[in-house]
Amino acid sequence: MKLEGRVAIVTGAAGGIGLAIAHALSREGAIVTVADIAGDEARHAAATVEAAGGRAWPIAVDVADPASVSSMTEAVIARFGRLDILVNNAGIGRTALFLETSIEDWNRTIAVNLTGAFLVGQACARVMVQRGGGRIVNITSTSGQRGGRGRAAYGAAKAGLDLLTRVMAVELAAQGVNVNAVAPGPTDTKMVEAAHDAATRAAYGRLIPAARYGRPEEIAEAVVFLCSDAARYVHGHTLAVDGGFTAAGMM
Repeated sequence: MKLEGRVAIVTGAAGGIGLAIAHALSREGAIVTVADIAGDEARHAAATVEAAGGRAWPIAVDVADPASVSSMTEAVIARFGRLDILVNNAGIGRTALFLETSIEDWNRTIAVNLTGAFLVGQACARVMVQRGGGRIVNITSTSGQRGGRGRAAYGAAKAGLDLLTRVMAVELAAQGVNVNAVAPGPTDTKMVEAAHDAATRAAYGRLIPAARYGRPEEIAEAVVFLCSDAARYVHGHTLAVDGGFTAAGMM
């Protein structure tokens, strides 16, 4: 039980990678706040964590709204009296070519994927600093590290979050807060299933050395490591969990 008694917030935790992270943290003893913009789905997700033997509490939050973020953080402190772990997982994405990306899609993607992580990270880091430390893991993406068709808004937001992770790490390390990131490669989630057609999946099959998509649970296991004491000297690192995709050259 690597995280016994620690209090965690996971944003975007109603499904996919976020829910897998909530389950993984819970299995290691953490008390998990399942945060999502869809309150009903957050309640259902928290119930699945508890049904598996964990401790979870649902809360609705819009990560792009500063007032909503403040309310969530205050509610967690009021309920548990502490905050040890934040996983910034909330994100949206759609595939649109650069010349066809609307300003509305651009602004919303940046607001949720980058500004949202900034707002939640700032609110939670302030609490952690006051209480002597904590762990923050930002979920970025290999789309923020390599160019890809249709990823102008999403890739730019994730690249920004990758750099924000390093700035946060540099500024917060001396105050006891470890900040790192996990960059998933193609992962089998509902969002990816909707975005990737057969041709895209076949292309990734050729480009990923492991020759398959990742599973949400595999991303979650990397997050558990970065939240644990085993990663106490790891600051500002982005861990790619991608089957070797970003390491590969000519395939």
